[in-house]
Amino acid sequence: MELAEQRYQHWCAQKTLDPELRQELAAMQNDADKITDAFYRDLEFGTAGLRGVLGAGTNRMNIYVIRRATQAVADYLNETDLPKTVAIGHDSRIKSDVFAREAAAVFAANGITAYLYPRLEPVPALSFAVRHLHCGLGICVTASHNPAAYNGYKVYGSDGCQMTPEAAKRVVALLEQMDYFTAARTEDFDAALAAGRIRYIPDEVLDAFVDAVYAQRVGSGDGIADLKLVYTPLNGAGLECVRKLTQKLGIRNMTIVKEQEQPDGHFPTCPYPNPEIRQAMELGLQYCDRVHPDILIGTDPDCDRCGTAVPDGKGGYRLISGNEMGVILLDFICRSRIANGTMPENPVAVTTIVSTDMVTAVANKYGVELRRVLTGFKYIGEQIALLEAGGHPERYIFGFEESYGYLSGPHVRDKDAVNAVLLICEAAAWYAKKGMTLGDAIDALYAEFGCFCNAQKSFTFAGETGMEKMASLMSGLRAHPLQSVAGLPVEGFTDYEQDGTGLPKANVLEYRLPGGAKLIIRPSGTEPKIKAYLSAVKPTVEEATRQLDSLAAAAAETYCQHSDEQQAQKAGHGFAHVNLLYVSFTMTFPYLSVNFPVAILIRSTITPMPKTPAVSRNSMPVPILPT
Repeated sequence: MELAEQRYQHWCAQKTLDPELRQELAAMQNDADKITDAFYRDLEFGTAGLRGVLGAGTNRMNIYVIRRATQAVADYLNETDLPKTVAIGHDSRIKSDVFAREAAAVFAANGITAYLYPRLEPVPALSFAVRHLHCGLGICVTASHNPAAYNGYKVYGSDGCQMTPEAAKRVVALLEQMDYFTAARTEDFDAALAAGRIRYIPDEVLDAFVDAVYAQRVGSGDGIADLKLVYTPLNGAGLECVRKLTQKLGIRNMTIVKEQEQPDGHFPTCPYPNPEIRQAMELGLQYCDRVHPDILIGTDPDCDRCGTAVPDGKGGYRLISGNEMGVILLDFICRSRIANGTMPENPVAVTTIVSTDMVTAVANKYGVELRRVLTGFKYIGEQIALLEAGGHPERYIFGFEESYGYLSGPHVRDKDAVNAVLLICEAAAWYAKKGMTLGDAIDALYAEFGCFCNAQKSFTFAGETGMEKMASLMSGLRAHPLQSVAGLPVEGFTDYEQDGTGLPKANVLEYRLPGGAKLIIRPSGTEPKIKAYLSAVKPTVEEATRQLDSLAAAAAETYCQHSDEQQAQKAGHGFAHVNLLYVSFTMTFPYLSVNFPVAILIRSTITPMPKTPAVSRNSMPVPILPT
């Protein structure tokens, strides 16, 4: 009997199994594929904790998976010298509140005091609570920006950063010894609450978090109260904190997208609640057509990512990408701090290896040390901790990821969309005084430094063999390095699994092409996906966009010369972009499952930026940045 079938029968045999899960198990009784998908593996526990589809099975998110994981985390905490306390939060997703209570009950049964937010709150508020309450660990039940079918379980260290790889490895080792139904110790939630083993986090802690965000102001605040906002929490956890912050800022005119105001894990108007993509922001953009705000702001369900749209000068609204906003905010923070005399000596900004190279030019302009880290905000938080340990936390002025994550202070150690709202409003008000929008701001920066236009596609490898296929693809790329992409020679190559990068080893491949163009390939750390990142640098946005299009088209043509066209068609729509992974070697293609492509973003690498081509002022009339 196969492992999946054995596990399925074991779950069916549990007399006290949750009735909802038992019903689901009964429904898949005669469906071998569903049984296999639900039970072929244990849901992987990594540095981001757990993330998966809700349902019955070992490869699903359910109370038994939560209890087992929490028991392993509790065992890990109890074998350390860390405080035997844990802060717990959750977002609006289906069963998030249930999973949070289950986790609290397991911690309580293991002699660990659980501090639980009494209602849904943002991830950064949880990161703050861990530090504010001096907890040994933190847990936030969320699947971030994933579709409604998903939920997750993020684990935070005592520093407020997501769990380190070393700690995650220890938790995994403990998990491997545990049965889903017998290993976890738990107790009645209400009894533990009455006995003080579970305690609700008081409102004062949340207020302290908002105060800490408010303290990160870099400008005078002049003009913020006059801003006109449309805001959507995308049916997530951001509304309370964002509303508290905007009230402190004096913003009087903020329209909430009513259809997305209330917490709802089904996300009825937004199936993919990620502000990186236009679909998630579409309803807010419709409000913009009626309300005509200065800014549209959207935060994802756990409120760590923030998307923005601004007037395009043509009667519509323009979405600002994550990298564009990162560059805008770094420039604004630098010029504001210098003007106010608050720029520290030897200032430091931090970003990731897949964030825009444009940030290098901005940092150099202001004499800011730019540190590049691996993908994952915990690595940005790690740099803050290093500065703190060295006695100079004030040197940190800003960190961002291309995936719409920003942080300008040490109050938390994860990306903070509440903090992003503050910075975006400050920057928008400052530019408004100059007669400019944030769209004008990025256009002026493009004129100054060159146009960095980039794209990303994500491709899903689902099912039992998905991870194997991803591993095979990455090993194939290493065995047969790309020599060219779309006729452009590969001028430089970095394999981050090798020594000498200055960073921890990571499964990332970087190909550098002429003129600053780049291709980066990496598996996702949270989903069974491989991500391909393309970059082009040109004097105008139009030229850069055309180069991206030609790169994708030429790669597809090159691929078809080395493979069967019929097989390629089996991969479904969007196969042309995945061909970027295959241009120099032959690999079996039909197994590739292409899922939802994600937004157009700006991507880049750790390599120092080459000299940017001069911009023709005649080709792109843009505003000049004010002094």
